[in-house]
Amino acid sequence: IVQSNGIHFPWPMTFDGTPFPSDAGSPPEQWDALPDAAKWQIILFVGFLEHFSESNGTHYMRGGKPGAFPKFSDYPEKILHPVPFNLYDPFGFSKNRSEEAKARGLIAELNNGRLAQIGILGFLSEQKLAGSVPLLEGVVPPYAGEPMAPFG
Repeated sequence: IVQSNGIHFPWPMTFDGTPFPSDAGSPPEQWDALPDAAKWQIILFVGFLEHFSESNGTHYMRGGKPGAFPKFSDYPEKILHPVPFNLYDPFGFSKNRSEEAKARGLIAELNNGRLAQIGILGFLSEQKLAGSVPLLEGVVPPYAGEPMAPFG
């Protein structure tokens, strides 16, 4: 939503000077306008995070804590180069919080993530099928592409 309103990084997206596709329209149209190499970079980075999490932590379905992500600093041999910050609490702001406050924060974070997913699917639904989300009718432009085909 931010980028579709023209707000983007001021530098070029690629080394050859290609700008970010903010003029392409809606977010799915911007995704379609990305070079395949950029799409692969995003997908592979998310895949790396998923692999790192699954191989270095206990899965929440096997007794692990939902939302917990292993620290990069605990597994330096599995990272190709030094990573100065961990994903959760990179500056140590919450290390002195009580367990109750951490539990409330975890629940809030999980709920925010769920709501974000519902919101994204709501926007995509309205763009593909006008009127499917009454509050967004006429707010988002229609999308002619296929949102479930990342390289379509």
